[in-house]
Amino acid sequence: MGRRGVVIVGLGLSAALVAGATLPAQAAEPQEGTLDRAGLEETLAAIRDAGMYGVYSSVRDGRQEWDGAAGVADVETGRPVRPGMRHRVGSITKTFTAVAILQQAGKGRVDLDAPVARYLPRLLPADLGRKVTVRTLLNHTSGIGDYVVGAFPSLAQGSAASLDEGRFRTIRPEELVRLGVAAPRTGEPGQNWSYSNTNYVIAGLLLEKVTGESAQRYITREVIQRAGLRETSFPRTPVIPGPHSKAYESLYGLIDPPRDYSVYDMSWAHTAGAIVSTTDDLDRFYRVLLGGGLLPRAQLAQMRTTVPVTDAQGNVLMNYGLGIYAQDLPCGRFWGHDGGVFGMGTFSLSSQDGRRQISLGINLMKYQRFDDNGVLQPHPIDYALGDHLLRALCGPGTALARGTTLTPFPTQQVLVKR
Repeated sequence: MGRRGVVIVGLGLSAALVAGATLPAQAAEPQEGTLDRAGLEETLAAIRDAGMYGVYSSVRDGRQEWDGAAGVADVETGRPVRPGMRHRVGSITKTFTAVAILQQAGKGRVDLDAPVARYLPRLLPADLGRKVTVRTLLNHTSGIGDYVVGAFPSLAQGSAASLDEGRFRTIRPEELVRLGVAAPRTGEPGQNWSYSNTNYVIAGLLLEKVTGESAQRYITREVIQRAGLRETSFPRTPVIPGPHSKAYESLYGLIDPPRDYSVYDMSWAHTAGAIVSTTDDLDRFYRVLLGGGLLPRAQLAQMRTTVPVTDAQGNVLMNYGLGIYAQDLPCGRFWGHDGGVFGMGTFSLSSQDGRRQISLGINLMKYQRFDDNGVLQPHPIDYALGDHLLRALCGPGTALARGTTLTPFPTQQVLVKR
C-alpha cells in the first residue's frame, strides 16, 4: 500500500504476527536443569541473521541463568550489543504501575471497582468518570481511546514528521488524557478489551492523588527498589542512563533507512511506558512479583484475574489481567508483558512459579512491510523470535508448524485506514 493511511496506535511492539499457529497438543513441561545454552545461542543468532540489528536476551531455569546478545548497537560504528545493556521497556511499565495501584488497594486506599471520579472528580467527562472504574483502567476495558496518534498526529497521514518534532517536547499527563478522551471510544466501560495507553496515564494520576507524591517517586521506592532492581529507573532526561544501544525505527518502511530515536523525551509515555531497565532486572521483577514479594496474596490474585483478548478471527492471543497477561505455550502458562517505544521493543515472560523465564530486547522496530492490499506481512524476524522464545521457555524439541509463529508482542495494535 502507499504511504498514506498508516496509523500506529499504542506502545506495543510490531513483531510476531500470528494467524493459526499450530502448537503440539501434548508437550511435557521442561524439567529444571534443561537450559539449552547452545540452542539459545543458535536461535538468538538467527534473529540477527533474519535482519534484526541487535538483540539481547536473559533466560532463567531454576538456578541456571543464561545471558546472550547478537548483532550491533550502532549500525554506523559496528559497536556490538552486550548483555545487560539498558533498554526502554515501553509498556512493561504498565505492570509496575498496576503493582503500585494494587498496593494501595491492599491498604484500603483504592477500591478497584470504584469509579475514577471518586479519586479524580474533574479529570474525565462526567459520564466517563462515573462509569470507568479503576479495574477497567488496569485491564483495558474502559472504552477510552488511545492518545498516541493525537500526540503524534502525522502518523495518521503515514508520516514520521511528528516523531522528529517531538524529540525534546515535554507533554503533561493531563494533556495525554485529554487527547485520549478526544479519540474515538472503543466501547462502553467494561464491554470489551481494547488496549489504550490513556488508561495507565490515568492510573498514574490516580496513584499521585492517593499517595500525595509523584507516581515515578512512589513506583521507584515501593516497586523498583522493593524488588531489588538496580538497573531500572524512570530517566530524568531524554538520554538513556548507562550503557545502551541506539533505537532504530523503520515505521513499516516510512523511515528508510531506519532512524535512531534513543535520545527522546519520554514524558509522552509517562506511567504507561517510560521505564528503562535491563533483561536481567525484568526477570527478577517478575520473579519477585509472581512469588508474592510485592503484593499481598489477595491483590496478586486480582492481578491474575483475566479477560480474553482475541484477534479479528476470534483466536485468543492472550488473557489480560491487571497490568499483566497470560500466554499459553505448549509447556504451560506464562505471565508477563511486552512493550515498545520508537526504536526499542521488549518482552518478558515467566512461568507461574517464576522458575522458567525470558526477557528480551530488540533495537529495530516496525521492520515489517504492508502488501498491496494493506495487510501487514510477517517477517523472518518474527519466526526467529518465536523460535527463541519457545527454546527458552519450553526447551529443545518444541516447535511450531512450518509457516506459523508465536506472538511474543500481542499488545501490538496496528490500524490501517485505506
